[in-house]
Amino acid sequence: MKSFVSFGSIGQFRNAIKHVRYTGENPIIQAHGTVKLHGTNASVCFSKQDGLWAQSRNNIITVENDNAGFARFVEDRKDVFETMLTTGGDDTVTIFGEWCGGNIQKGVAINQLDKMFVIFALKCGDVWLNHTPYRYPAKGVYNIDDFPTFDIDINFERPELAQNEIVKMVEQVETECPVAKHFGVSGVGEGIVFTLICRGETLRFKAKGEKHSVSKVTKIAEVDTEKLDSIHKFVEYAVTENRMEQGYDEVEASDMEHTGKFLSWIVKDIIKEESDTLADSGLEQKEVNKYISTKARIWFFARINKDIK
Repeated sequence: MKSFVSFGSIGQFRNAIKHVRYTGENPIIQAHGTVKLHGTNASVCFSKQDGLWAQSRNNIITVENDNAGFARFVEDRKDVFETMLTTGGDDTVTIFGEWCGGNIQKGVAINQLDKMFVIFALKCGDVWLNHTPYRYPAKGVYNIDDFPTFDIDINFERPELAQNEIVKMVEQVETECPVAKHFGVSGVGEGIVFTLICRGETLRFKAKGEKHSVSKVTKIAEVDTEKLDSIHKFVEYAVTENRMEQGYDEVEASDMEHTGKFLSWIVKDIIKEESDTLADSGLEQKEVNKYISTKARIWFFARINKDIK
């Protein structure tokens, strides 16, 4: 029996930051950015048992119960899609993409183009795979990596430093959509979707601009790099190994449930002991608290895991 395969949601940069920090991943990870197309999420699935079927974001669709004509599009190219997807053994293989162009959405340059399906992800069973081999298998089917991409190394100990670069990338796409330009059309783009791998898990976050009216996502703000540098210098100075060892002993930590108590002790101790240094740096407590907590949390998780082993 055919079963709906969900793509899931794409979060914000802040969600990726929280996840990477929580898992204690290597702080520098490359994020691969592709043009975010404003259309409707669509996918094509195949299994040996159930054959081929089309999906919208939330449902299995058919020619009789379609979504913007996507099921008909898939049916007309059935042989091509079956050839593409008969590589998964007994697992269901799914290609995800954006069904865009034509009258599907408004306010962006690609809506001056014919409808097209642009592939951006591939899944076999529960495993995400490299989707880039799927290139131009049929008329109206494309791969997002065939258009300009945007790679950036993000240091998740200081992720805010990447924000300004991401802002520039998004502004570039907003001003001139690279996908529309590829087809000879000039106009507004929506933004960028970044994909990265953290401990074998695929994470995605989106960065959108404000030039087209349909966007409801708060754009990533630029940061004051000089102030950020002062904050991190203070954190490096104040959040020391000795202080964290002392806090660990003071709260009698033994498992992750003591995280909040440990972080509270560290912040209070630093503010009590280093308030003059903080003032001399031209900083306020509210500006440094989350950075203190971030460094201390990473240390605490590593220490707890070490003790458990």
